[in-house]
Amino acid sequence: MAAKPARRERKPPAGPVAAPVAGAPKLDRMIHERLRLGILSALSVNESLTFNELKKMLDTTDGNLSVHARKLEEAGYVGCTKSFEGRVPRTDYRLSASGKRALERYLDHMEALIRAMREK
Repeated sequence: MAAKPARRERKPPAGPVAAPVAGAPKLDRMIHERLRLGILSALSVNESLTFNELKKMLDTTDGNLSVHARKLEEAGYVGCTKSFEGRVPRTDYRLSASGKRALERYLDHMEALIRAMREK
């Protein structure tokens, strides 16, 4: 039986590590995830979008979209309306007022980070 190769230990990154800035706001982790940011961004420029429109726009699977949309709904960032068109179920999503405010705060935070990096 062949011996396993020695495992290489990861070294910490060289150079100074940025410490959190006291009093600086933290990123909203609910929004920071790629697909949830995509959902909120799409809804911010559309009055409402159906599940299938979001799925196509974000190029994702049913399961992935439903999990992330539900998290945003539970956080109060999006509203969800379920109905039927004939016998076909239809789910519509809208950005809530608190979702719009949260997205604006998130974008302000990201813009501040970008400015700070460019000023260095």
